[in-house]
Order: sequence, then C-alpha cells, then structure tokens
Amino acid sequence: MSAGIVQAAYIIAAVLFIMSLAGLSKQESAKSGNYFGMAGMAIALIATIFGPESEGTGWIILAMIVGGAIGIYYAKKVEMTQMPELVAILHSFVGMAAVLVGFNTFLDHGEPLTGAMLTIHLVEIFIGVFIGAVTFTGSVVAFGKLRGTMSSKPLMLPHRHKLNLLAVVVSLVLLTVFVDPDPSIFPLIVVTIIALAFGYHLVASIGGADMPVVVSMLNSYSGWAAAAAGFMLANDLLIVTGALVGSSGAILSYIMCKAMNRSFVSVIAGGFGTDGSVSTGDEEVGEYHESSAEEVAEMLKDARSVIITPGYGMAVAQAQYPVHEITEKLRAKGVEVRFGIHPVAGRLPGHMNVLLAEARVPYDIVLEMDEINEDFSETDVVLVIGANDTVNPAAMEDPGSPIAGMPVLEVWNAKHVIVFKRSMNTGYAGVQNPLFFKENTQMLFGDAKESVENIARFL
Repeated sequence: MSAGIVQAAYIIAAVLFIMSLAGLSKQESAKSGNYFGMAGMAIALIATIFGPESEGTGWIILAMIVGGAIGIYYAKKVEMTQMPELVAILHSFVGMAAVLVGFNTFLDHGEPLTGAMLTIHLVEIFIGVFIGAVTFTGSVVAFGKLRGTMSSKPLMLPHRHKLNLLAVVVSLVLLTVFVDPDPSIFPLIVVTIIALAFGYHLVASIGGADMPVVVSMLNSYSGWAAAAAGFMLANDLLIVTGALVGSSGAILSYIMCKAMNRSFVSVIAGGFGTDGSVSTGDEEVGEYHESSAEEVAEMLKDARSVIITPGYGMAVAQAQYPVHEITEKLRAKGVEVRFGIHPVAGRLPGHMNVLLAEARVPYDIVLEMDEINEDFSETDVVLVIGANDTVNPAAMEDPGSPIAGMPVLEVWNAKHVIVFKRSMNTGYAGVQNPLFFKENTQMLFGDAKESVENIARFL
C-alpha cells in the first residue's frame, strides 16, 4: 500500500471519527456513532498495518488476534454496572502504551537527528512518557475506587498540594537535563517514577463523589497520551485521534464540573481547594418511615404525575426492565411519567441514559436535571431508585458537606417521595442523606428489581 493511499485512508478515518463523536452526542444517533467509529478504526488499522513503513506484519496481526479475543471475552462478560471500572482500566492501557512507545523511540531514533529536530523529538518523548505514566497510575487508582478495592475517601497527605507542585517543578528541571545533544536515559527513568507517583496521588486525593468527573478527565489524559505517541511515531492519524479524544474528554469534564458546581482546575489538581472532610458521617439524623410495595402501588394509581430518578443502585439490581414495565402500565392509566437524570448519576457519564435506552424507555420522557428540577413541586410521587448523593439535600443545606454546592435533584419538593434502598447505609460519597428522614419520604427496603416487580403486580 503506497504512502498516498495510506494518507487518504487516514483522512477518511479521521472524518469517520468526527462523525462518531457527533453521533454519540445524542441517544437517537449513538448506535450509528459507534458504527462510524468502528469503521474508522478498521480503516486506520488496515492502512497502518499494510503501509510502506510497517514491519513485522505477522507479529502485529498475531497481537491483534490475541488482544481482540481478550477484548471480546471481557466485553461479553462485563456487566453494565462494571463499565466505569472497565473504562478506567482501558485508559491505563493507553497510558502505559505511551510510556513504552516513549522509551522505545528514545532507544531507537531511526535516522539520526541533530539540532532543533533532536530537541523537539526529545521534548515529545519526555512529555509523552510523563502524560502516559500519570494516566496509567491515575487510571489504576480510579479502577480500584470504582471497583471497591480502594476506599472512595480522598487521600489526605500533609502538604499534598505542595508535593504535587514539587513533582511538576522537578519534572521541568529533568526536562532541561534530558534535552541535551547527548541525552541520557537516566532523567527519563526518574521522571517516569515521579509521574507514576504523581498520577497515583492526583486521583487518590479525589473523593468518591467526584469519580465520574475523574473518569472523564482520565479519558482526556489518555487522548493526549495517544496524541503524544502519535508525535513520537510521526503518525498523523494518531495525533488527530488523540487530540479528538483529549479535547472532547476535557470539554465533557468541564461540563460535568459545572453541573456539579466543582472547579475544573481543583479536580484536575487532585482536589485542590477542598479538605475532603465528611461532616455528616453515616449517623442517622432522624426517624424514617417504611413502606411496602402494595402501598406504593396504590399511591402510584392515585397519582397524576410521577418522576423516577434512577441511580447506581438501579444499575446494580438490573432494575431498568421492570422500571420500564411500571412506566408503561402507569402511562396506560393516564399517569404522566418522566425520568430525571442527574449529570453524574451512576459512576460514568451517561450511565443511566444507556441503561434506560437498553430497556427501551422512550427518549422523550428522559429529562436532564435542569429540565425537570422545577417540576418536582408539582409532582405527586417521586420514585428514587438506587440514587443517593444526587438527591441529597445536604448539598444545599450543609456548607460543610463534601458535596456542598453540588446541584442535586430536588425530589423532596414533591408531595410523596419513595426511596428504594437495601439499607440505611450512606452513598458512594460516604455522606448521610437527610432526605430519608423527611416527613414526605418513605423507605422501601430490599432489592430494587424485586421491589419494582412487586409494585408492578399490584398496578
């Protein structure tokens, strides 16, 4: 395959990637967006493997077969509830790939470089390795927190922000040492170790309530790591693709930070400006009222308007299908049913939207928080299924809360609120929820799927 054909294929692939991002921006076009992305990647791989500069094609194809088989296996095995940690660990692979590409490029420059070209090349290697190492350990920590093998509480080291600043300053000094007409590998090894520790500390310092933003942020980091690898390999498509992923991930992180009333800079700086304290703890702050499936069903029959606010608990219980069933039954009775989705419901951006789409809930009744928050005061019944931190009034009432200032779904303004939970345990942020103890709130304990199925029987 000639160089001209390869470049033409890269342009087509880049256009398909852009179309993929555009398609993924809406639920209705998400399926076609995925197809565009798959087609673009297939074209990119074929053009690269059979391009004029490719060597060891047999080994590459073998590696792709092995990697593809592993990918297909885990794609079929992983549940939707495990998607956040899967995404996080995949980001770590991109980061480590950038590190390995950096070291390999340093050890084998190809044609000898001199002067400004050598300096530029060394800077590319240094930055690529640094970003890749930060992405790798940061993603591993995010994986551990999302999977529950690491505490969701922020790591509070003494002078942690000064340590972060010191790591950046030392890395810049090492860059000046590394950029030398006769460079040594020693500064590259040292900065790799610093970047690995830096990435670990950045994400470990961020609390569980901000993890959806962290996953999005790491997505951006992995894109920039890929772009850096593209510069090292002189691969135009990898640069374009990495820039697309990096910029779109950064924009999404910014949007989510805005939705959570968080500072974008503070999150990417490892929780800068927050003390990570938990003021409300897990102690109960009142007396709660328990309900039954039959009572909830009767309440729904008498309602004119119902809003369902799902959360991660719904995903764990796989309750989206019976939720769709009661939605259809209520709508058949003339009840207005809508869904209120918080920007960070679940542990991945768009997590709840995907689950509801999977259960064939109509798109037009799934509304974002800003679209529905003012309607709770005119709503008869709100079903809070597996949500906790995203419906917590402490965000508005307690300035000392770790989620203080975060916009939440103001479900407590409705006439009746039914909270589906297994127990009175706190949510992922480790903060008690005063909603559970309000006069108009009733608790329905048990597995969310079973509870919804029981309600459906009485409708």
